Amino acid sequence: MSNKKAIPTQERLILALDVESVEKAKEMVSDLGSTVNFYKLGLQLFMSGRYFELLEWLRTREKKVFVDLKFFDVPQTVKSAVAQLKHRDAQFASVHGNDAILQAAVENKNGLKILAVTVLTSLDKKDLDDLGFKCDVEELVLSRAKRALQLGCDGVISSGLESSQLRSDLGDNFLIVTPGIRPVENKDDQKRTVDVKTAFKNGADYVVVGRPILQDKNPAKKAEAFQKEIFSIFSI
Repeated sequence: MSNKKAIPTQERLILALDVESVEKAKEMVSDLGSTVNFYKLGLQLFMSGRYFELLEWLRTREKKVFVDLKFFDVPQTVKSAVAQLKHRDAQFASVHGNDAILQAAVENKNGLKILAVTVLTSLDKKDLDDLGFKCDVEELVLSRAKRALQLGCDGVISSGLESSQLRSDLGDNFLIVTPGIRPVENKDDQKRTVDVKTAFKNGADYVVVGRPILQDKNPAKKAEAFQKEIFSIFSI
């Protein structure tokens, strides 16, 4: 395991706050209390309205925020979009696309950590074939990660299935954020999944967990169980 950066263990769990409204989000955050200190805000909440109100509400409660809007547009538009986060006090933002798009985001990050999307965890080899990428998933992830880091991105978003190879080939001096965390065999739209222990063993610095916590009958208890597992991993 090569991910022993100076990251507070409690913050290695990022909760994907994929709910339908800001009101529901605030209710969930309040219910989770101290069990979660880092939240990912995605497209569902963005489209519900009051996204930045929620971001500021979280920051006043000393929660950290990952703006997961996967910026993907012409470079100047991405550069301008990232600039809008300058005074929002978010920690991470995700960017998708080619070299020019990633470079535009990096040029205007102002202390924000830019995470490059490699290959969505909902895609497998067949999906890549359908999209015209005639290569293995791991090969594409490694290629995109290498280019992103050369351009100055702070890290990548990668399935736990590819992180071990990323660490082996590219080293430890970048962040790996791993979504698609599932504690058991998975049957939803996430195809390239791993459990928490495997994600960190393979080199992840953070894991993103959504439905396994949000859909549990007791989200706070479930989040606490994830945290206990993470603490046990990093206390070795």
